Amino acid sequence: MAQQKPRLAKPTLDKDLEKLSSVEDAARHTARGLAGPGVALLFIILAAIFASTYVTGTSGSVIVIAAAALAGYMAMNIGANDVTNNIGAAVGARAMTMGFGLVLAAIFEVSGAVLAGGNVATTIASGITNGALISSPNVLIWAMMAALLAAAVLINIATWASAPISTTHSIVGAVMGAGIAAAGFGAINWGLVAGITASWVVSPVLGAMIAAAFLLLVKETIIYREDKITSAKTWVPVLIGIMTGVFAGYLTLVGGNQLRAPSPYLASLVAVVTGLIAWRVLIPVIARQAEGLENRNQSLRKLFRIPLILSAALMSFAHGANDVSNAIGPLAAIVGAVQDVATGSVHRMPGVPLWELVIGGLGISLGLLLYGPKLVRLVGAEITKLNPMRAYCVSLSTGLTVLVASWIGLPVSSTHIAVGAVFGVGLFREWYTRNSKRRYEYMRVRSGRDIHPEPEPEEREHNDDEMKRRYLVRRSHILSILAAWIITLPAAAGLAAIIATVMFALFL
Repeated sequence: MAQQKPRLAKPTLDKDLEKLSSVEDAARHTARGLAGPGVALLFIILAAIFASTYVTGTSGSVIVIAAAALAGYMAMNIGANDVTNNIGAAVGARAMTMGFGLVLAAIFEVSGAVLAGGNVATTIASGITNGALISSPNVLIWAMMAALLAAAVLINIATWASAPISTTHSIVGAVMGAGIAAAGFGAINWGLVAGITASWVVSPVLGAMIAAAFLLLVKETIIYREDKITSAKTWVPVLIGIMTGVFAGYLTLVGGNQLRAPSPYLASLVAVVTGLIAWRVLIPVIARQAEGLENRNQSLRKLFRIPLILSAALMSFAHGANDVSNAIGPLAAIVGAVQDVATGSVHRMPGVPLWELVIGGLGISLGLLLYGPKLVRLVGAEITKLNPMRAYCVSLSTGLTVLVASWIGLPVSSTHIAVGAVFGVGLFREWYTRNSKRRYEYMRVRSGRDIHPEPEPEEREHNDDEMKRRYLVRRSHILSILAAWIITLPAAAGLAAIIATVMFALFL
């Protein structure tokens, strides 16, 4: 038996080079991991500097600058956690890439925050707590600082754990907890809190119903028609016109308040005219897109790309208008209290200066750009399967519901509405598959044979088992989300109460 030659060890130089390469790879990986926190820290510093240009030289300017930094931190956490509501459906339907969706959302988040973010911010700033029962403006200042810090930390933890919690729950709970720590349970406006809480129940149901209604319209007028493409050329411009008109009307009514308060009649006129113009302009555009498309559902993806992109933009604007309040509402209360201390007045209704809205809008956009992709896939793909038509219904429903709430000044949870809309689409698909006569007739004609509308018991049992297999697993994702929603408000309230108690002991 021949003796095997001993294996030669690698030269020392090769081993050293391999170690060096591994170290370089580890360093690059670490650097990428630190880039996000580094950019976030830089934004917090810039937010403080930006605020200082408006308050330097005034009494309490240091406190306002610190509050602005905290508001910037809070806004970034909102963007990181809530981006799923804006582009999750579109990305899940593969109608846009993650990068395009993030940039689109960032632009419209800032626009919504700056143009229409004041109403809800005022509710957060002065509606939840009863300022008359808080002993002094200084107490209110530190209570709101505690609320900002508690809510931001809680949302940060939730984003790290990939849990899409309600940022509105977080800040409302935090303001409540800090207010109770400041002046007891009597300091809370329980009537308003009850209304907000009721909206958290009603708004996701409303979002689900609107999404299901639009999906019914799409199925009845386009999907289950013999000539899908011809039907789509008729109805897709109509859907875009409805969405454009609603958005224009809302922007006129709410965004116009930044300049001069318009009448509801003017806003309605703008909505109708804009919607009609969009409908007419899009008719030839959709017709050109439809040229050469085959008469099948797959072809509809291309025709629904424009509506889906526009609905994602609408949702981002609506989210910026509503959820920016979660970051800058407490900041507005702090600025108002500092001015009370300086002027000697008490319990003024705080306004929301433009510079505060800018910090909130930019912070939300930066947060979603840095950390948003972490949660997109949960809402966009795992609750129910989305194609561009279903995703359009989800985005439009969410945007419309949040826009109406922003108009009223009610801080609803966009997370609730978005998930409710997705879930509503899934449930509607189950019902429609079992009960739609139009779908039955379409499938009968398509198959070229007679399909009995009432399946045999064995076939019905098989179909029910198949429906459960397809959807029950996806329903299970909602359980963890619901648990997070239930826990968020009391957790934020408790954490804010603890932080506020510590701050009162240290600074008052």
